[in-house]
Amino acid sequence: MTTLHRAAGPDLAAADLYEILRLRSDVFVVEQDCVYADIDGRDLLPETQHLWLTSGSEVVACLRVLAEPGGGARIGRVVTAKSARGQGLAAQLMAAAVEGAPGEFVLEAQTYAQQLYARFGFVAEGEEYLEDGIPHITMRRRG
Repeated sequence: MTTLHRAAGPDLAAADLYEILRLRSDVFVVEQDCVYADIDGRDLLPETQHLWLTSGSEVVACLRVLAEPGGGARIGRVVTAKSARGQGLAAQLMAAAVEGAPGEFVLEAQTYAQQLYARFGFVAEGEEYLEDGIPHITMRRRG
């Protein structure tokens, strides 16, 4: 059983932010072997929304929604703990992120995950590209 949480950047408790950053680091930096600056100054912005799922006290999946400068929103840092994969947690977070939200969404999908995002109305655009050695594609959901 998981519990869904949501908080704007400034309302995110330090302990929750720590667990979210730890999960992102465990998967993106360690497991996927991508050395990059995950802490980019956007997590605590007032317009940033964090959604995460916990199982007990453990953060098992999370994502963030950023405001785009020209309008719309960007979904990013979608991640599920290795121990919790295959349970539909990323889909649960995506549904919560886009449900009832007006406007356009964009995301940079790891290519293997295109079908997940397509379920929520995202359409691939442009060419596949490598980011940190991992194939990605831009996907957009029109509002």
